[in-house]
Amino acid sequence: MDTSLPFLCNEKGEAVSYPLNEWYHTPNMERMARQGIRFSTFYAQSVSSPSRTSILTGQNAARHRTTNWINSESNNRDTYGPPAWNWKGISNTTPTLPRILQKAGYKTIQIGKAHFSPIGGETENPVHAGFDVSIAGSSIGQPGSYYGEYGYGHIKGNQSRAVPGLEKYHGTNTFLSDALTFEAIEQMDIAVEEQKPFFLYMSHYAVHQPFETDWRFIDRYRNRGMSAQAQAFATLIEGMDKSLGDVMDYLERKGIAENTLILFLGDNGSDAPLGDEKGYTSSAPLRGKKGAEYEGGVRVPFIACWAKPDGRNKWQKQLPIQAGGIQQQMGTVMDLYPTVAALAGAKLPKGYVLDGYDLQVQLTGRRNEQRPERFLMHFPHEHRASYFTTYREGEWKLIYYYNPERPQWPVCELYNLKKDPVEVHNMATTNPSKLQAMLKAMADELEAEGALMPIDKEGHALRVRIE
Repeated sequence: MDTSLPFLCNEKGEAVSYPLNEWYHTPNMERMARQGIRFSTFYAQSVSSPSRTSILTGQNAARHRTTNWINSESNNRDTYGPPAWNWKGISNTTPTLPRILQKAGYKTIQIGKAHFSPIGGETENPVHAGFDVSIAGSSIGQPGSYYGEYGYGHIKGNQSRAVPGLEKYHGTNTFLSDALTFEAIEQMDIAVEEQKPFFLYMSHYAVHQPFETDWRFIDRYRNRGMSAQAQAFATLIEGMDKSLGDVMDYLERKGIAENTLILFLGDNGSDAPLGDEKGYTSSAPLRGKKGAEYEGGVRVPFIACWAKPDGRNKWQKQLPIQAGGIQQQMGTVMDLYPTVAALAGAKLPKGYVLDGYDLQVQLTGRRNEQRPERFLMHFPHEHRASYFTTYREGEWKLIYYYNPERPQWPVCELYNLKKDPVEVHNMATTNPSKLQAMLKAMADELEAEGALMPIDKEGHALRVRIE
């Protein structure tokens, strides 16, 4: 909901605008949607590192076991988190998406936030995750500052989270989102000069905390009844959207837009500073926000388009993305790996398990009948919501809260998202047969993915209780 582009639909499949869509200003997301297709239901993990790992590996967090955000300096598994959770992040031997694209002849470029591994981890430097070039990426998940005047944290701000590799902008009034855009354009220029196809993983630090104002856009948000922090957050959104437009404009100027596919998405639900973490504020009308178990914590914007639509182009004939379309069938962050690999002709590693599905059929506006309507989100740690697993199957969604203090008393919530998309009516007690079926299906999926479970006070792994 951090966008002026509506994603949620009515019963007819038509986009519906809500007050938050009127608050934000993202004309380039709207531009992408006119040229391509947006997904009304696209899932990420509830916090960043698990989603980023899923994008690069094509695996669900329960399988790759980076189930929490990665703290740069130390293991943040929390009191009852799984002792063996993967806090070291992506291994330098993992067949990541950029690594298999390298083998297919692509130049792989990482710009901005990485957050793949802690300090000293194997992929703290993203070049060890399969990128030929990495600029401004490290173990950090948030910037020390967004201001060039402060050296993005090196001169003033949070120096432990200072953004690396942008010294040329230190002391200038170059906002971080712009500095990353300049660097991305420079690297694309080099790839074009080398006559190499490229994969650009451009990941803004916006819109992560600290919510610092991008003063270029503040006038749009003043005197509209929102707090100073909410205004600052909105300017970060608009600055990120401007970067998207700058990249699209560059591709057109360079004459390569027809051959370039753009995928735009977020890595967790909204973190807008608008109120109750589990209520109806930051992601309204959806419930919850980043870190929460509800739809507002895991639903993210996803748009796919050709940078310049042209039905005569050979690549666009291969993948005729529906212009102006809205896809209501589910998609997830795990889907990017198989989709991009298939389009680029990259060979999938033998014996490597993927949890994602190729999106090409869905990008044309059709339904992929081979795709199951399932999504498992496993979070065995403390955060805005703690020690839980959510499982969606069809129109039903189960939330299971483990109870480390009293393991025999877990808590369940059950919602029918078709009838109750805003998760108001908990049916766990009124539909016990459906609850038990969902518990069994969730437990089976956790076992199939090899999920690590939270522990109780004695150190024993907690299991899903089925009656």
